[in-house]
Amino acid sequence: MLNWLKNLVKRYWAPLSYLFFGILTTLVNYAVYLPCYNLFHLSASVSNIVAWVFAVVFAYLTNKPFVFRSHDWSAKTVVPEFARFVGCRVASGALETGILLLFVDLLGQDGNVWKIITSIIVVVVNYLGSKLLVFRK
Repeated sequence: MLNWLKNLVKRYWAPLSYLFFGILTTLVNYAVYLPCYNLFHLSASVSNIVAWVFAVVFAYLTNKPFVFRSHDWSAKTVVPEFARFVGCRVASGALETGILLLFVDLLGQDGNVWKIITSIIVVVVNYLGSKLLVFRK
């Protein structure tokens, strides 16, 4: 039984670890977004941009070694890799911010609810971008 579980985790390491660190990244994002939006009364789109910066840095630092098992921290690897990572995240961050701008800032919907909805979309887009464009073998 233990070997079966070990083999299962080994086989599905990338999506399982991405899910785990994705949850942590989402928590970092919410830990910044919620106070900005609810306590400091920044707009949903501005709160999202601030939260995005913190979440992207955290995600890169965890996804690189733990999810995609990329252990080369030399500048010649990290600089282009981080640029691709941020590029992918800019696209999903712009999508998320655009949705929040439309539905919350312009249409007056609940910013907390729409943050959850957009988070689901972003997780899928970010995983595909990271797997296909950033940490490819």
